[in-house]
Amino acid sequence: MKSLRRPAVTLLLMIGFLGALVLSVAAVGGAEARPSAGPSQPEGWMARLVASVHPAPLPPAETDTCQHCHLTGELKNIFIPFSRWMLFGAFGMVFAYGAWRVGSTWTKRAPWTPLAVRAANWVDERYHVKEPLTKALGKPVPLFATRWWYCLGGLSFALFGIQAVTGIMLAFYYQPTPEGAYASIQFIENQVRFGAAIRFIHHWAANGMVVMVVAHLVRVFITGAFKPPRELNWMSGVFLLVLTLAFGFTGYLLPWDQTAYWASTVGTEIAGAEPGIGTLALIFLRGGWDISGITLSRFYALHVMVLPIVVLVFLGAHFLMIRRQGIARPL
Repeated sequence: MKSLRRPAVTLLLMIGFLGALVLSVAAVGGAEARPSAGPSQPEGWMARLVASVHPAPLPPAETDTCQHCHLTGELKNIFIPFSRWMLFGAFGMVFAYGAWRVGSTWTKRAPWTPLAVRAANWVDERYHVKEPLTKALGKPVPLFATRWWYCLGGLSFALFGIQAVTGIMLAFYYQPTPEGAYASIQFIENQVRFGAAIRFIHHWAANGMVVMVVAHLVRVFITGAFKPPRELNWMSGVFLLVLTLAFGFTGYLLPWDQTAYWASTVGTEIAGAEPGIGTLALIFLRGGWDISGITLSRFYALHVMVLPIVVLVFLGAHFLMIRRQGIARPL
């Protein structure tokens, strides 16, 4: 009897444990208020036991908001994280630069040398460019040339630089085709960030460049700076004025709207009325007898490739002659 007592007690404990488990599951299932889901809903304590063993799936884990938006395309403004990283990166670089500068001064026991000076010295040690640059850029300016009307040529060159920078920005989005020209202009003005401002600057800088070049030539004529030995300088300046007007004429057609179309039609008709070579000039400018997509492509090529190269060549010659002969004294 003693040998059978221990297995019997173990069996009774197991039966009691299973009975308690079944009763607890039934109590939990009865306490839950489950809505009616139709005939497919399982009923009875066995079904509730199975549901307790296989619970409902857990909700998906929360993902990284920044990475999730990038991967799913839900992020509408991509400049928010970019600007954040740029801001904190700039602060970090400033802090690292300050720490490096203080540490370098402390370890070397010498005054700090700016990085630009170090880079210039490094290049000069290898190519010896400091002496010729000093001779070319260190030429003194006469006192009479410090008046504002002697700065008109420099203002013209500054406006040309603005035209080059803004023109490159616009060329990233402009499409020189009859189907896409006007639409790309509208896209630049309405969709591109600061696109309307860049086009505005390009437009008014072109008008200002024409005004400054004309004013510069008038100043040169009034002060007699066209007289010998500066005849070639005067001729190059007049040719630069013609190129400036050609810039404005070729760029006027690029928006491809009604104003641009009919203004280019009138302008090419004027060129076609020239005696002798008028017909040839008309066909060359239009690429045919009418304003078409070929005309737009031809004006775009002249505006962004041919004319800038020619202007740079004549500007270089113009500046070299000024440096060689100096600024003419007023009458």
